[in-house]
Amino acid sequence: MNNPLADRPDDFGRYLTALPGWRAFVAASLGKPMVMLSQAEYDALVKAAQADALVKEEKNIYDEDRLDHHARLQVVATSTVRHTVACGRRLIILNRGAVSARRGLIVSGPANTGKTIALTQLGLAHELQDRRRHPGQDERIPVVYITIPPAATPRMIAAEFARFLGLPVLRRSNITDLTEAVVGVCTKARTGLILVDEIHNISLHTRTGAEASDTLKYFSERIPATFAYAGIDIEAGGLLSGTRGDQIAARFTPVDTHPFPYNAEWKSLVAQMEANLLLHQHKRGTLSRLDRFLHTRTSGMIGSLSHQLRGAAVDAILTGTEKITKAGLLAVDLDVASRRRPPGSPDTST
Repeated sequence: MNNPLADRPDDFGRYLTALPGWRAFVAASLGKPMVMLSQAEYDALVKAAQADALVKEEKNIYDEDRLDHHARLQVVATSTVRHTVACGRRLIILNRGAVSARRGLIVSGPANTGKTIALTQLGLAHELQDRRRHPGQDERIPVVYITIPPAATPRMIAAEFARFLGLPVLRRSNITDLTEAVVGVCTKARTGLILVDEIHNISLHTRTGAEASDTLKYFSERIPATFAYAGIDIEAGGLLSGTRGDQIAARFTPVDTHPFPYNAEWKSLVAQMEANLLLHQHKRGTLSRLDRFLHTRTSGMIGSLSHQLRGAAVDAILTGTEKITKAGLLAVDLDVASRRRPPGSPDTST
C-alpha cells in the first residue's frame, strides 16, 4: 500500500480559490471511492500490525485514508443543492446567446445552511458538462471560484480573480492592469461560470462597498459568463438596496437556503451520510434511529450535521471503537449557533 501523503499537492493548491485546488476538487469527484477492507481482513491487519512494523505502517496508512474520507465525506444532494444546480444550469444555457445583461444567481440564507456546498456543486456540474462538450481541451477554464474578503476594495476583488487564474499580483499592479489581465484570460479560456462566495462582505452602504459592487458588475459585463453569488442573508444585508441594489435584484435569480425541518428529507440525509461511513464496527441504521436527536442537536443545519457525523467518525477511528454511538456524538463539540435551540426544544446535552 503506497503512502497517500507522497502524491498530494501542497496546501495552497488544494484551496478552491486557486485553479490547481479547484481542479483537484473536480478530480476528487471523479475518483473511485475508497474500498473498505472486510472485517476479517481488517482484524488480520490489526493483529499482524502488533508484531510487524511494516504492517503497522500499512494499517496506519489505511486508517489515514479513512480519516481523509470522513474529512471530506461525500456531498449529499439535498433539495437545495438540486435546486441551485437546476437554476444555475438553466441560466448558463439562456446566457449563451446574451450579448449584455446576462442574468445570474444568488444563493442566500443563514450561516451553516449549505450555501457554499450548493455553489460549488453548481460549479462542479458545469465543469463536468463543459469537459463532456469539449473533451481534451485542457486550456479551457470553465469555472472560476473566488471569495470576497472583508472590506473588499475593487483592487482586492480583481486580485482574487488573478490569484485563482495564477496571474501575478504585484504591488505595482493597478486595478486596470489586473482587470484587463483577468478578462483576457477568462475570455480566451472560455470561462462560462464565475462563482463568488462570501458576497455579504460587500455593503452598498459604504463607498468602498459600492465601488466593489461596481467592479463585479464591470467584470460581468466584460466576461461572457454567468455569475453566481452566495452569502449570508444577502437581502437583509443591504446588497440589494438602492439604485445599485435594484440593478442586481433585477438580474439575479434568488435561491434561499434554510435549516431543514424534521421530515422525510432530513431522515434521508442522515441515512445517506451514514451509508458513506467507513467504520468496521458501526451497525447500519444506528444513526437513522437517532435522526430526531441529531435534528434537535444541530437545529436542522446541514453544516452542523455534517460536522457532527464526520467528527464522530474521526473519533471512532482514532479511539479504535470503529462505531458511532449517541455518547460519541455528544462528545463532538458543535458550533455556537447550533446551541441556540428554539424555546421548548428538548435538552440533548445529557
